[in-house]
Amino acid sequence: MTTPTLADYIAAHDTMFAHFNDLCGRLTAEDLAGPTLCPDWDVRGVISHVIGVEQVLDGWAPSIEDPPPFRQIRAFQAEVAGLDPADFTARMAAITSSRLADLRSRDPSVVDVPSITPTGIGTYGGFLRIRVFDLWVHARDIAIPMGEQLDDSGAAAELALAEVAGSIGYIVGKKIGLPDGTSVVFHVTGGVSRDLAVVVDGRARAVEAVESPDVEVTADVGTFVMLAAGRVDPQEQIDARTISWTGNAEWGERAARTLAYTM
Repeated sequence: MTTPTLADYIAAHDTMFAHFNDLCGRLTAEDLAGPTLCPDWDVRGVISHVIGVEQVLDGWAPSIEDPPPFRQIRAFQAEVAGLDPADFTARMAAITSSRLADLRSRDPSVVDVPSITPTGIGTYGGFLRIRVFDLWVHARDIAIPMGEQLDDSGAAAELALAEVAGSIGYIVGKKIGLPDGTSVVFHVTGGVSRDLAVVVDGRARAVEAVESPDVEVTADVGTFVMLAAGRVDPQEQIDARTISWTGNAEWGERAARTLAYTM
């Protein structure tokens, strides 16, 4: 994906909102109480959290001084905790519809507006990318325990991967700890394919390509992003061969085990 536009962010939100709306529409009360990859939340908790964030962002103007009213999310989760499945579904659908209308009403230039984001001061486009990443990961927090396979292609997957790619230097330098003078290439495959190359020369930094990297790590996009999000067990992915490596075996294994940079 080239530099994302507001249309790209809207398309990704639309896809993810449609997924959550469909999910709500087919879940029973028992399903909503089922486990997720988030230990503190059941299915209802994950959905009400991720859609609750969208509710507080609805109508909020990008700002470097006034953050969104995130303190309202906990009260919202408590409010919808007792709704029956039909009412819960209707409430989530109303929020996602309103939020999409809000995004579609914005001028395309809004993506470049300086803004508070969950990771510090950035742009509103950066904030939207984080939101897509969050929606994409939380969808899999639910789907994986349910045994469901989600589509790993499209704009939402590209933006989720882009969010990880934006921190790949930090991941390699601070989490993996690749030594100075070495390099790694991550071959991300599947619905979205991309090579992420990093060299360490005093500090770890992303580069366009590396001709002869010391280690190469291969993973499908779903595995790669969920490992980076700290949601799945690295050993299980290694055993399943959904992530593998060539070149320096020590650093390949360490990379596979220590991709997580957010929880």
